Amino acid sequence: MFGIELADAAILPAALVAVVAGILSFLSPCVLPIVPPYLAYMTGVKVSALKERQRSAVLPALFFVLGLSTVFLLMGYAASAFGRAFLQYQPMLVTVSGIFVILLGLHFLHVFRIPILDREARIEAGDKGGTAMGAYLLGLAFAFGWTPCIGPQLSMILTLAATDPTRGTTLLGVYALGLGIPFLLSAIFIERSIGLMNRLKRHMGVIERISGVLLIAVGVLLLTGWLGVISYWLLETFPALAAIG
Repeated sequence: MFGIELADAAILPAALVAVVAGILSFLSPCVLPIVPPYLAYMTGVKVSALKERQRSAVLPALFFVLGLSTVFLLMGYAASAFGRAFLQYQPMLVTVSGIFVILLGLHFLHVFRIPILDREARIEAGDKGGTAMGAYLLGLAFAFGWTPCIGPQLSMILTLAATDPTRGTTLLGVYALGLGIPFLLSAIFIERSIGLMNRLKRHMGVIERISGVLLIAVGVLLLTGWLGVISYWLLETFPALAAIG
């Protein structure tokens, strides 16, 4: 079921998981609250000036997304290389990956805590606010930051990438889209997005639990082989999906 077959077929549900994980990363407690200040810093104005549309945050947000996407794509390439190097051990790798992802889910559900995931590693981008290059550097720094909330989701996608050595970079690219597109939408619809983000802050606990359930579900799918089964069912039911990936 796994090995080459998984690499050939599992891209469909794995890509869906990746984009959902990216969106949940954006909604996580350590990302959502900092979006308005990040946009303001990248644009070189105050948050109030953004709300009054004294300056557009769209171009800086685009370069920010390009920055974080650069790092995630490199991570995906590295994960794919790891998967190819250990292709003969693919069944064991998938089993270990499934257990690891389930442990990440239990961490999110607060069944227990994994200390290393509660740490933040920040890389400063310097005083580059207000420039496209500064926004790009901030995107690089953000992606390397490995904050507690984004770490488990990103770890899950890297794990999937390692078990799918032919399309690991694609999965990380899809994850970057799931995380980056909300940033762009927030910049385009800045006034509405700030109001929406303020309302979402009240539901951070629910968002965190949803993330935990998603992680556990993916881990179970990996352990049981149902990730590939779902892929084959999708391909048989919707043949047009074969053109994807």
